[in-house]
Amino acid sequence: MTISARLDDLPLSCRHGRVIGGSGIGWALDAMDVGLISFIIAALASEWALDDTTQSLIASVGFVGMAVGASVGGLVADRLGRRQVFAITLLVYGVATGASALVGGVGMLLVLRFIVGLGLGSELPVASTYVSEFAPARIRGRLVVILEAFWAVGWTASAVIGYFVVPLENGWRWAFAIGAVPALYALAVRWGLPESPRWLASKGRLAEADRIVRQFEGDRARPLQQVSDVQPSGRRVGVADLFRGGLARRTAALWAVWAFVNFSYYGAFIWIPSILVSQGFDLVRSFGYTLIITLAQLPGYAMAAWLIEVWGRRATLSVFLVGSAISAMLFGTAGEVWQILLYGCLLSFFNLGAWGALYAVSPELYPTLVRATGAGAAATVGRIASIVAPLFTPWALSLGGAPLVFTVFAICFAAAAASAWGLSDLKGRSLSDEPAATGTGGPVRPPR
Repeated sequence: MTISARLDDLPLSCRHGRVIGGSGIGWALDAMDVGLISFIIAALASEWALDDTTQSLIASVGFVGMAVGASVGGLVADRLGRRQVFAITLLVYGVATGASALVGGVGMLLVLRFIVGLGLGSELPVASTYVSEFAPARIRGRLVVILEAFWAVGWTASAVIGYFVVPLENGWRWAFAIGAVPALYALAVRWGLPESPRWLASKGRLAEADRIVRQFEGDRARPLQQVSDVQPSGRRVGVADLFRGGLARRTAALWAVWAFVNFSYYGAFIWIPSILVSQGFDLVRSFGYTLIITLAQLPGYAMAAWLIEVWGRRATLSVFLVGSAISAMLFGTAGEVWQILLYGCLLSFFNLGAWGALYAVSPELYPTLVRATGAGAAATVGRIASIVAPLFTPWALSLGGAPLVFTVFAICFAAAAASAWGLSDLKGRSLSDEPAATGTGGPVRPPR
């Protein structure tokens, strides 16, 4: 049996839990950083008397860094390994976030937010690729959605910090200081988690891959066989490989989904605290409402994790995106507190469930040699859209208010739902059952 087939044959074990938990904590810390900036912007707008344009720049510059980081991180992870890049990116954005607590003006904050974005943009597609390469085929989608669910944990933590810490004197500085935790966690990641055996096998390092798989197999360990489902290649891969070997259509569809979802998600959720403040709610109440809305992410992930192995990837993703579109329309018309909370929770539920399905499907669309590159390139396209979103929202608010803003977001969610049907649905199939990136177009199948 190949390395990939042995991984797919494994029962779920505590070692899988360690991989998901270790990656998930890093994922949660990422979400905490992204979420914190929405609360910090609302506080700085008052303390530093920032206009809408400056607030938008603070939000968008991080996404510029994410766009660069996602493209570079995926390529590097396919060349140097998943674990190495995962640890380095945590260290980069953790240190930059902690340093942000010491800034005295907008200029230095913009520089550090860009560096934070570099680390964050590189880490997310690498982490989802890493977990998908360890997960058995029968539950791969579910495990990646569980990984994505850590985003809700981190975003909830940011809402808690935003509610209790940010309103204090110099509270935004303490919030940034808390965000430095990933720098310490990076050390645990580097030494505590194994490298992906699929990646090792793709590089011809079969003995190392076999050793790691044996640790997962335990008593089920098989004798070492010099068999790999991916032939080592000295050729460097790049983004052009994502359009070869039958991958072009799925790449185009994936990029469209990432662009539409990122634009709507970040345009809405980064600005929700500020939108509530502009509607007359004080800072503490707006943060409290945002915390309640954020908690609805957890059941959204739970539902997506169950449905993704029942309905499949495309159906789950498109249904949650349609739910996001309807919820966005309703939220844009909300005026009463109960409407803000109900429709906000529905938007949070459906949108984050869609994110879980999107992260599950992205890496499994590509063969091992370009898997992180493919996931990173899709994330780069999404980050470009997320750069525009924080700039669009205040402009559209001044033009037509919340109804216009969330109508546009609803249209984007609907377009993403339609684009999702251009993706291949690989529910229950091995990651080995993929078109090769060499241009042959034929599936690479492990021996039976």
